Amino acid sequence: MLRNLIRLLNRFSFAWLSAALLTIAAILAFVLMLGSVKDETYDIRLFQLANETIRATKTVEDPVKTEEERERAASEISPVYDFDEEAAKNRAAVVHSVFDYAIEAKEEPKKGDKEASSNSPAKQLVILKDELSRIEDSDGSFKLSDDNLASLIKAEKKELESARDTVANLVETMMEQPVREGDLTDRKNEIGQLINDSRVPDPLKGTAAAIGKASIVANEKIDDQKTGDRIEQAKASVEPTKILQGQVIVQEGQIIDREVYRQLELAGLLNEKTSSRPAAGLALFTALIFWVLYRHFKRTDRDERVKKKWLAIVLVVYFLALASMKILGGLEKDFDVTIAYVFPTALVPLLLRLLTDGKLALIMTVLTAATGGLVLQEGYSSVINMEFALYMLFGGLAGFYLIQENGRRSSILATSLGVSVVNAVFILFHLLMLRTQFDLQELAVYMIAALASGLLSGALTIGTLPFFESLFGILSDMRLVELSNPNHPLLKKILTETPGTYHHSVMVANLSDAACEAIGAHGLLARVGSYYHDIGKTVRPAFFIENQMNGINPHDSLPPEKSRDIIIAHATEGASILKEHKMPAELVDIAGQHHGTSLLKFFLVKAREADPSVEEDTYRYPGPKPQTKEIAVISIADSCEAAVRSMKNPTPEKIENLVRAIIRDKMNDGQFDECDLSFKELKTVGDVICTTLNGIFHNRIEYPE
Repeated sequence: MLRNLIRLLNRFSFAWLSAALLTIAAILAFVLMLGSVKDETYDIRLFQLANETIRATKTVEDPVKTEEERERAASEISPVYDFDEEAAKNRAAVVHSVFDYAIEAKEEPKKGDKEASSNSPAKQLVILKDELSRIEDSDGSFKLSDDNLASLIKAEKKELESARDTVANLVETMMEQPVREGDLTDRKNEIGQLINDSRVPDPLKGTAAAIGKASIVANEKIDDQKTGDRIEQAKASVEPTKILQGQVIVQEGQIIDREVYRQLELAGLLNEKTSSRPAAGLALFTALIFWVLYRHFKRTDRDERVKKKWLAIVLVVYFLALASMKILGGLEKDFDVTIAYVFPTALVPLLLRLLTDGKLALIMTVLTAATGGLVLQEGYSSVINMEFALYMLFGGLAGFYLIQENGRRSSILATSLGVSVVNAVFILFHLLMLRTQFDLQELAVYMIAALASGLLSGALTIGTLPFFESLFGILSDMRLVELSNPNHPLLKKILTETPGTYHHSVMVANLSDAACEAIGAHGLLARVGSYYHDIGKTVRPAFFIENQMNGINPHDSLPPEKSRDIIIAHATEGASILKEHKMPAELVDIAGQHHGTSLLKFFLVKAREADPSVEEDTYRYPGPKPQTKEIAVISIADSCEAAVRSMKNPTPEKIENLVRAIIRDKMNDGQFDECDLSFKELKTVGDVICTTLNGIFHNRIEYPE
């Protein structure tokens, strides 16, 4: 069914097919990964017992706690006071003024004063009140009773002066020290006591004490501006209180009070508080991954059939890895250690390196690592588990760079061990960087996981390669190595039935492999294709000169038309044999195309001797012409090896002239018109074939009898 689906998809253009497949794949990947980023929520009610320990899945700020901390910091700020240094002298001056006003009010009126007769104590009291009203206006706190004022009027001038000086000195002395609003009562009582204990005349002590108390005011007041600035600074210095990822909000069995419920609500852990933002972020992440794939395939300069096949392989491998991650993620809850380290980190790069090309394998290594970091994150980890993403990345890169081009199973095993070593080094680096204590048992578990990851990468690669090769018709290097085994039934058939053809095929394989490697073509494909390219000769072995051991050539007794049909048939019959044995399409093409539409000159000349009107096209191979570089190189190597073998006393000069002539004739005959060989590459192919043939057909020392 899958094969039929692939054939159906091949009918569509790659542009349309890639867009459709990648869109469907992106939707499927989004659905599979959604559970990894979706917030875990709980059905919780107030004042019930918690059924399990609940941790925060993300870091969020707690505005209530933050504000409480800011208010606490503000309350700890002491007010900034501003001391009035002039207050002491000013208040002493006020004391002086009070007593001076009393003295002035008591002075005898000058002669000629019309109001002299009216300067009675009552009048003096009125005058004193009028004078003191100005002090009361400027300082409402300075008020004296009528009894106090009367005592001032009654006192003698000397008594007033003595009291003035004493009270003024005491007030000034006290006001030189800071006096705050809260200290006023104590300071007033203190100044009153000092005045009572002083030399102030007894009749004036009560009034003097009242004047002293009224003179004491706060000289150190709160600076609202500076205090406010300090409070704001203290609030700003408070870091926001946060509920951290992984922080335990409620323990199992704890009562869900209002505070705990508020924190759960804030952290988005209640059912009714589920956010859609993680899903939107995942959609962008998925779109980014498949956009990278789309751009890569759009820029890849490959045949559409190859690109379709590679796209299908990439999607299957990616979802295979994604499914493995989901399985590990589900199992991890049942273990006390992180079993995600068992994930085969090099599976994706190994498979794609062997099935597609290196660039695509490298891109998918990075994209798969990013996917793994997202899927295998813990419930209270960051958005992407960078620890595991890097673990997958380094393990994947190790597999990518350690795998050998030939894809042998022994090479994959060695690569797996190398991946295990790289995995173990990364885990050790991570444990050391954590700066936490770990015992030997824990270290041993992680090392076993690293080893298992590498070995699983190799085992799954070897196990799934045949599936991919069969499903997609992929001819991997590993498959080519298997087909080059001399014990393969078809190679045994060639060896036993056409030994001359087998030897010829081996020589062609050596020539074509070296030439293809020199121009950047697939040398291993050319080598293995050369082994099978003449398998059609096994149908009638004796009609091909390399298999004629007794010197009898059956063509000598056949008409040229019959000989032509037998020779031409070996290409089509070889392709049919390979198809019957379900051999890769690339090898079938080599068998059918290695002669292209070249001309059988020998039999054409022989036919024209009997009938000059014979048309040339009737003595050409049916083709098609070589479609790839590898087939074109095999075509050249096949003709050159046969021609040089028939040469008597070959020398480097003769070999080179012959090789150049064969290449020139094929080029003039249009045999390379349908492949992308350049003139420069043809020259390189000729140089390599000449060098190799010179090494094979070199002069030997004649040993004496």
